[in-house]
Amino acid sequence: MKSLGAVLALAGLALAACTPPDPGSGINDPFEAENRKVHAFNRRIDAALFGPVAARTGKAPDALVTAVDNLATNIDTPRVVVNDLLQLDLADATANTLRFVINSTLGLGGLFDPASEMGLYLRETDFGATLHHWGMPEGAYRELPFFGPSTDRDAAGLVVDFFLNPLSWTLPKKYRWVPPAALLARRAAARLRYGESVTDLLQNSEDSYAQLRLLYLQNRRFRLRGDLGAEDYEDPYEE
Repeated sequence: MKSLGAVLALAGLALAACTPPDPGSGINDPFEAENRKVHAFNRRIDAALFGPVAARTGKAPDALVTAVDNLATNIDTPRVVVNDLLQLDLADATANTLRFVINSTLGLGGLFDPASEMGLYLRETDFGATLHHWGMPEGAYRELPFFGPSTDRDAAGLVVDFFLNPLSWTLPKKYRWVPPAALLARRAAARLRYGESVTDLLQNSEDSYAQLRLLYLQNRRFRLRGDLGAEDYEDPYEE
């Protein structure tokens, strides 16, 4: 509980220091040389760990990957709900809570996803989005070891997200590693789900670093503000 209090205190200080929202624009990459080294490392790790598995699973995940993803997503959903509440989004918090209850009961703890079959899909968010909601600027682009593309804001949010799941406080002590592990499992399952496409981008692009950076920033800003801001970009791969 002390560690939880410290995390929430730091989060509160971060939110209190925020200025009006900055949507982010252009590409702010002052650490490109260092980022490219991390990118090269991530490509090697991906080729060794995920590439062969992704090639076997094909474009669609097999039953095992789907079950792991369902279970991990359900365990991770309370973290999403906390972020909904921190963003004062009661509608998403209610919908995600209902989804968690349905999948935890009818879905046998989350192995199955009856909530999605009912049209109740996860309304995804994270602490990086919470920081954006309260006005924290995007900061510089970063590529993180193992985790890939990010920004200063999203990297800080990722650290907090690992401690934000209420299950980490309520499960018996010996099981409190499960929620952070679920967050990692979701990322691994997402990599496998998009298997061949990600492998092609990472291993066969003329400049996979620039392409991944562009795609990440565009997608992230779209999710945060509903506007790709295409005028801010020049795609190096456009003829």
